Amino acid sequence: MRKTIRYGLIVCCLFGWISHCVAQSNFTVSGFVKDAQSGESLIGASIYVKDPLVGASTNQYGFYSLTLPSGQYNVFISYLGYEDDSVSIDLTDNVRHQFSAQPKAITTKTVEITATRDNQNIESTEMGVTKLDMKQIELLPAFMGEVDLLKTIQLLPGVQSAGDGNTGFYVRGGGPDQNLILLDEAVVYNASHLLGFFSVFNANAVNSVKLYKGGMPANYGGRLASVVDVTMKEGNMKKYEVDGGVGLISSRLTVQGPIKKDTSSFIISARRTYIDVLVTPLIPDTSRFAGSRYYFYDLNGKFNYILSDKDRLYLSGYLGRDIFNFNNNEDDFLVQTPWGNSTASLRWNHLFSNRLFLNTSLIYTDYRFRFAAEQGDFNFELFSGIKDWNLHFDFLYVPSARHNIKFGLQNIYHTFTPGNISASSDEVEFNTGAIIRQHAFEEALYINDEFSVSDRLKINAGLRFSTFWQIGPFTRYTDNELSPIPDTTVYKTFDKVASYSGLEPRLSLRYSLNHSSSFKAGFTHNYQYIHLASLSAVSLPTDIWVPSSDVVKPQIGTQYAIGYFRNFKENTYETSVEVYYKNMRNLIEYKEGSLPDDNVANNPDNNFTFGEGYSYGAEFFFKKRLGKLNGWVGYTWSKTMRQFDDLNEGKEFPARYDRRHDLSAVAAYEAGKRWVFSGTFVYGTGNAITLPSARYSIEGQIVNEYGERNGIRMAPYHRLDVAATLKGKTDKRFQSSWTFAVYNVYSRANPYFIYFDNEGELEQGNLEVTAKQVSLFPVLPSVTWNFKF
Repeated sequence: MRKTIRYGLIVCCLFGWISHCVAQSNFTVSGFVKDAQSGESLIGASIYVKDPLVGASTNQYGFYSLTLPSGQYNVFISYLGYEDDSVSIDLTDNVRHQFSAQPKAITTKTVEITATRDNQNIESTEMGVTKLDMKQIELLPAFMGEVDLLKTIQLLPGVQSAGDGNTGFYVRGGGPDQNLILLDEAVVYNASHLLGFFSVFNANAVNSVKLYKGGMPANYGGRLASVVDVTMKEGNMKKYEVDGGVGLISSRLTVQGPIKKDTSSFIISARRTYIDVLVTPLIPDTSRFAGSRYYFYDLNGKFNYILSDKDRLYLSGYLGRDIFNFNNNEDDFLVQTPWGNSTASLRWNHLFSNRLFLNTSLIYTDYRFRFAAEQGDFNFELFSGIKDWNLHFDFLYVPSARHNIKFGLQNIYHTFTPGNISASSDEVEFNTGAIIRQHAFEEALYINDEFSVSDRLKINAGLRFSTFWQIGPFTRYTDNELSPIPDTTVYKTFDKVASYSGLEPRLSLRYSLNHSSSFKAGFTHNYQYIHLASLSAVSLPTDIWVPSSDVVKPQIGTQYAIGYFRNFKENTYETSVEVYYKNMRNLIEYKEGSLPDDNVANNPDNNFTFGEGYSYGAEFFFKKRLGKLNGWVGYTWSKTMRQFDDLNEGKEFPARYDRRHDLSAVAAYEAGKRWVFSGTFVYGTGNAITLPSARYSIEGQIVNEYGERNGIRMAPYHRLDVAATLKGKTDKRFQSSWTFAVYNVYSRANPYFIYFDNEGELEQGNLEVTAKQVSLFPVLPSVTWNFKF
């Protein structure tokens, strides 16, 4: 009853606010902005009038709405890589106008890889937000020739790479599970291939990406640190196109075109590595690698149909798998390890009026990991995963030029498989217990308004109310001090196991000092109801997702940020300084000495301990937007600490991804009409690890005594990558280019992990223990041929 009352009060406040805004009498010009050559929607295009100076941006579907008093206006459009355009409108009634933007002709004098000429970074209320598109990313050096948007994101201040061979990235002190990664609104739970060296995002299928590392608006939730919102291409509505690339270890192919011209279109994109095909024949039968095989693949698809001028339908999907197999015929030993994501998104856009836009989405997400081994008649299998069904309704309402309101309702049904084991020998099935699954509902109601108080002051205020229920069927196991058999509590289907709820206020403001500088401040308070449990110092596919429960409380994070933003020379140069502080509660770690067992008569969350954390830092950013030479430099100083009563004797310790100094430099230079040279340099303080501080011999056995948790630093990480792209002639139907890249130019031996090697004999008194570092990749050249026709 209390929850129903809360929902009712929030809904009343929401519609009361909307009714107040509706009372204003204005007229609206609205419509969509599209690429004139392909019909593709343009996301984030600026629509504005100069007198008075007000504007709007297109949403994720290319829709804009600009409400003004009646009168004669010149309405302008601006978008990266496209010609500016305008139309004269007599606004005496509501007007629907669709812009068709023409791509700019390629010249040798203006390579715009990072921004447009406008000053949105100064004018908007957004802090810690970066927009990128694949045209920008494709110019930068890529590992083994594969363009990767997640690697580009890690070059931004406040975003830290987890290092070579690690699937995660860390934003302002948050863990890898605190990043919400979306592909056409579907959650991607593991966004990496090949242990983090490639992302699951195929460059040929991606339209744009937007990163929120600070004040995320209220329509996003469920994570504490960041949102990475990736939008797939819609497909060319004008003509058929084929493009792709052939590299040293992988190839990709994309086909797109109209189903019905100017009405519906499709895009299908596939990528596969062929490491297994190239390397397997070269491995001798006597090698310890004989019988091993690894590859990954991606498949993206999207279809969209314009039902009417008010309705549009989208269907998109993704399937990706990493597959590792090992087969030793001599020992009759076989290992199969597949893991990956599947997503599907069905979305319906409806325009109720020039001011009210609705997107309804039904989304399916499935992430699974499986390890299967066979030797003789013995079979063993370990599997885990998470599956979601997501239904949400998102409204955009623009009552006037001073208000931009978003509100909606979101509902997710989770099914967790935290970790299960099955085993058999011949026809004998071992009792490993029933398959453990946990079920939960996660719901949210939100409203967000970006409004102008005056020409200088603009505020973005949002409120999100979220709830979480873990429901049955479920069996809770509890230790019984008087018996080796644990006590059990059995919950039937849809019985409530545990429930949580909370209000999540979001606030950011911009105060313009003049046309080229502004001051911003932000506050966010977030709840996160799902957790990633990891035993190792790196993120691996074996890490398990677990829900909040009667044992595990939801993570809660609060972040404060202030910043100063300044542009120079007509927005050619952009600079910013942001300072933040974040505290986090109900973080989870495995208990000391704890190992995930086979879950027979136990729950995975019984192995966890809980604590708190905080992070603070300063981010400095300088970007040159235009000209033959452009790029950016980002530097972050930060500190990230954790405190658990049951770990490190209850004392504070650095998070394993605590990094005092993090520096990235990115540059691109266009030399003539056909050559583009680019380079990236990164430097970061070494990761924090725990190593033995002393060793003892007890009854002939060596016993390690460990020092403070994460009390040792590995060597700093730094690396230089360079690339050169040779473009073919652009006036031909068939276009191609060659990209030559070198990863880790000076072959830096960056640390991956440290192990100890024993030499000599303990009994003879000459035992020596030596710490040794393992590094993954030396200098690696690559070449990629890209084509389009």
